[in-house]
Amino acid sequence: MSEIAEFYVEDMTCGHCEATVRKALEETLPGAAVEIDLKAHSVKVEANAAKAEEVIKDAGYTPVLRRT
Repeated sequence: MSEIAEFYVEDMTCGHCEATVRKALEETLPGAAVEIDLKAHSVKVEANAAKAEEVIKDAGYTPVLRRT
């Protein structure tokens, strides 16, 4: 079973931001399922949380891991 990491990304505010985050995650973590809810500033990715966080930061955003 794969890990699902959920992040709050406050500075992801528009469609361009969403596309940038999605592209970065999909390119760096091929095959990982990515769900983005722009209105909620939420990113869910089926991947290691630390790696996904690094990818989002490298794309220029500030993810905050949500603890469930």
